[in-house]
Amino acid sequence: MKTTKFLDELKTKSAVELQTELVAAKKELFNLRFQNATNQLENTGRITEVRKNIARIQTIITEQSKASK
Repeated sequence: MKTTKFLDELKTKSAVELQTELVAAKKELFNLRFQNATNQLENTGRITEVRKNIARIQTIITEQSKASK
């Protein structure tokens, strides 16, 4: 599945890489919301997908921080 590949990829990244990935995803979400508000967004399902990816990234960051303690 696409999600499991994404999660495996995230688990191999360092904390700094995960933070940059998180910032990029949040910027993308902002842009998608802006496009949706101005009726320029064609694929509204992308917003949900990006939100879930942000949650996945944050979960991996939390897991790594707890494992290092």
